Amino acid sequence: MEEKFTLSELQSKIKEAIEGAIPARVWVMAEIAEIKEQINGHCYLELVDYTPESDTVSAKVRAVIWNSSYQILKPFFETSTGSSLSDGMHVLLKVQVQYSIVYGLSLVINDIDPSFTVGEMELKRQRTIARLKSEGMFDMNSALPFPSLPRNLAIISSATAAGYIDFMKHLNDNEYGFHFNVRLFPAPMQGAEASAGIIASLDSIAEELRENQDCFDAVILIRGGGASLDLTCFDDYDLAANIAQFPIPVITGVGHEIDFHVCDMVAHTWLKTPTAAADFILDIFIQEETYISSMMTRLQLAVSMKIREQESMLERVCDRIRNIYSERIVCERNKLDLYESRLNAIIPEEALSKGFGIVYLNGKRIVSIEKIANGDKIVLLLKDGYVSFDISNVIIYKNS
Repeated sequence: MEEKFTLSELQSKIKEAIEGAIPARVWVMAEIAEIKEQINGHCYLELVDYTPESDTVSAKVRAVIWNSSYQILKPFFETSTGSSLSDGMHVLLKVQVQYSIVYGLSLVINDIDPSFTVGEMELKRQRTIARLKSEGMFDMNSALPFPSLPRNLAIISSATAAGYIDFMKHLNDNEYGFHFNVRLFPAPMQGAEASAGIIASLDSIAEELRENQDCFDAVILIRGGGASLDLTCFDDYDLAANIAQFPIPVITGVGHEIDFHVCDMVAHTWLKTPTAAADFILDIFIQEETYISSMMTRLQLAVSMKIREQESMLERVCDRIRNIYSERIVCERNKLDLYESRLNAIIPEEALSKGFGIVYLNGKRIVSIEKIANGDKIVLLLKDGYVSFDISNVIIYKNS
């Protein structure tokens, strides 16, 4: 007859078999599917493993970090990695296999190796970089020509993120009075949904560009600083591939100065922070204004020099004209004086005042003695009057 067990007895045998098979603590690699901190200080996790070929769940188990251990492991892990334990994170855990006849199988976590988590992320990052290069996408966006004055900007960020607020304040409160047409395409900036959310925003921008290719000059992807593992979405292959193939330049300003992600590598321009991204745009306009101001100054100087040159030439011409006409006036004045002298010399009153007389023959003025004959009537005009007499005996004496 087959042996019969109560459920408790069966669970006890299972417990003995499992805990007997793995009596000591072992290191286990897994991904955190879910993590919950309880009010009592305990931390409960659900760990999973995936089949590499199909990314389907191949194993799943519950785990717990008791309060006494969690108070030590949590700050140690955060200090070492710069991030908190979270969903989707790959971890290396030291566990004790435990089987409860009431709650079933679970793992009690006694230790965490933070270097494994950091190393896994870096390994994945290097694989992404290699894949993008092999597919010829790594330098596609950086090869696009950058607009000379990018005024129409599509911003991808979280609307409430401090980085976005800093960017907008820095861009709009510039001392030069530059105005920009900025439109926000909101997207999550961390977590499992961040990559897909940013890609969705890129798709929305691309759709508008298809309808009007001039609606945006550039895309700016910004996020403020944070823990290194909070920024791992910016090392995602799908997101990096979308940025690399985007039809207009993409500028990234993600994280602090020490952070450099795959998305930064494939973008047209990488800036260290959101504020640096704003400075990059402003500097383009400042340089253009400086160039225009310089050209205006040069033009003003050139015009001023030309005016002074023309004024000098005009002054020289005026001087020449004045000299020419001054000489002409003197010459003409001398002629007038000569004419005046000659005129005065032939005026009767002038001649009479000097003791000369004017002779009239038969009422006509004469200047030669040859026309005088006996019987002619002569009138002699002098200064104070005239005398009239008849010629009765003419004796003519000519000048030799």
